[in-house]
Amino acid sequence: MNILITGATKGIGKAIAESLEGNIYAIARNENLLKEQYQNYFVADLATIDGMVNLGEFIENNKIDVLINNAGEYIYAPILEGFDTEKIEHITRLNLEAPLYLISKAVSHMKSNRFGRIINIGSISGVMGEANASLYSATKAGLIGATKALALELAEYGITVNTINPGWVDTDLGNSSIIESEFSKEEILDCIPQKRFVSPSEIAGMVKYLISPEAKGVTGQSINLCAGLSVGY
Repeated sequence: MNILITGATKGIGKAIAESLEGNIYAIARNENLLKEQYQNYFVADLATIDGMVNLGEFIENNKIDVLINNAGEYIYAPILEGFDTEKIEHITRLNLEAPLYLISKAVSHMKSNRFGRIINIGSISGVMGEANASLYSATKAGLIGATKALALELAEYGITVNTINPGWVDTDLGNSSIIESEFSKEEILDCIPQKRFVSPSEIAGMVKYLISPEAKGVTGQSINLCAGLSVGY
């Protein structure tokens, strides 16, 4: 099985890659890290048109059975600070446009093979919203909407499409997001029902399940893996 994972050198993406069996294609911007960690890799900056197009060609040429759209970026930007067009274009392309474009390049093989697994890594911010992160929340909410639509479009071909929405995750990105926010880690933990951050291995475990034969009936779902954060506190 050919599995492609974007954002594969750190955090969630790395944990997913390490948990799966098959022919893994790792995608990231940092070529040195890719060389250190993987045998099969492709360097692409998915915040650029060239990066999207080049990876799209790679996907078409390598008959991808499982596509995991993990690459993304968090941005903490209060609305009163204003959004310049460059910032909007960057985050929208990376978090929303690139996953959709890569899916469009993967589905031809999946349809002909009558099998495919598409897993998007979203965010609880796309489910609940997050103050001072409206641009980020909007891109992740868009991913959830696209997941539902694509699940309907592709269901008859044996292709499932799902989104996993992590809450606060114990990664470099998660911890750096705390620094950007106006809250301390203790204050954030106090708002999480389980009083803990989710581990990358938990998300990897959910990905592994969604790829498995036991999950063939799970499609179009927005799965919150957030230690209870989406329920309230």
